[in-house]
Amino acid sequence: MAATPVPPTSQPPPPPAANPNLDGGNNPGLPPPPGTDMTGICFRDQLWLNTYPLDRNLVFDYFALSPFYDWSCNNEILRSRSIHPLDLSNLSKMTGVEFMLSEVMEPHLFVMRKQKRDGPEKVNPMLTYYILDGSIYQAPQLCNVFAARIGRALYHISKAFTTAASKLEKIGPAEAESEAGSSESKTTKETIDIKELKRVDHILMSLQRKLPPAPPPPPFPEGYVPPPTSESEKGPEDQQPSEAQLPPMDPIIDQGPAKRLRFQ
Repeated sequence: MAATPVPPTSQPPPPPAANPNLDGGNNPGLPPPPGTDMTGICFRDQLWLNTYPLDRNLVFDYFALSPFYDWSCNNEILRSRSIHPLDLSNLSKMTGVEFMLSEVMEPHLFVMRKQKRDGPEKVNPMLTYYILDGSIYQAPQLCNVFAARIGRALYHISKAFTTAASKLEKIGPAEAESEAGSSESKTTKETIDIKELKRVDHILMSLQRKLPPAPPPPPFPEGYVPPPTSESEKGPEDQQPSEAQLPPMDPIIDQGPAKRLRFQ
């Protein structure tokens, strides 16, 4: 009797794929999360901008097309549930990474903030993006702004010192040349001054010859003894003891107060 072949055991159907946004798993088909420093790139989809208006209701869909979008955020979970991704009433009940629209100036400027929510009222800002006239950029962090400004200031300061040093090197030889020229002119000027001095002396001597001789000096006041000169100095034995020598006094200062007439 022929053996009846046993049909192969049917394999159970595979389980449905887990949703990484709902179950917390990692889907290898999703793009990797964006980097923290993407300030060097810009995103713009002109076809989308020509098709849809850029307003507060559709700006998140436009932002989700950019490489700045994080597909593991809570907003994507709301999109999968057909809920508006910026609905704050649903986002406040969740925890994790989310995007919020913080500033709006339709239709030119939209500011999107990436933050981590730890509770209904507790959020920590992470990064900021802005959409300016349809172009999406990442706003630089404050530390990067300070580093760029300080680096630029240091560059200009070092350039100023380099320029000043080159100017000083040029001024040194120029000053030496100017000092040499000034010394030559000073020598010429001094020669001219000596000639002028001799000419003035000649004029003064000719005038002195034409003037009468100077009058004799006035006599010394009574009682004034001039100090002995070196020629008339004598020893103490040659002096007469009977003559009382008065101390020398100035003819003008040491005469004492002037005598006044008394009126009776």
